[in-house]
Amino acid sequence: MDVAEIKELIDLVQASGIAELEVAHGTGEERRHIRIVQATAAPASPPPRVAETAPAQAQRPQSRGDAVPAPLSGTFYRAPAPGEPPFVDVGGTVAVGDVLCIIESMKMMNKVKSDRAGEVVEVLLEDGQAIESGTGLFRIV
Repeated sequence: MDVAEIKELIDLVQASGIAELEVAHGTGEERRHIRIVQATAAPASPPPRVAETAPAQAQRPQSRGDAVPAPLSGTFYRAPAPGEPPFVDVGGTVAVGDVLCIIESMKMMNKVKSDRAGEVVEVLLEDGQAIESGTGLFRIV
C-alpha cells in the first residue's frame, strides 16, 4: 500500500463518518495491515462548542439561507493560503462543487465543497477559528 492509497482511505473514513476502518491484504511476509481510527470527543454528549453555537444562530431571525455545516472538526480557513483572497465572499455566487473553504484536521487540508448553488449571504466564522463537526460555515440562498 502506498501513501496515496492510505490518504484515500483516510479521506474515505472522514467523509463517511465511520469511526474505524481496518484493511489487510496479501499473505505471509507480503501481508500488509492498516487500521484507521477517527478521533472522537466525549461520545456521551455533543461537544459544548456545538451546543453554544446553535442557540446563537437561532437568535438571528434576520438571517436567511441554509447554513452549510462543517463535515468534520478542525480549523476553518477561508483562503487557500495566508495572504491569498478567500474562496468565496458575501455576495458571491457558488455552483455545486465549488470550494467554499478549507478545514485543517489531523494535519490534513480538507476542501469543503458546496452541495448547492446560490449566493453567499453570510460567513458565520472567523478565519483560523477552531470548529466542531456540524458547525455552520456559510449561509447560501
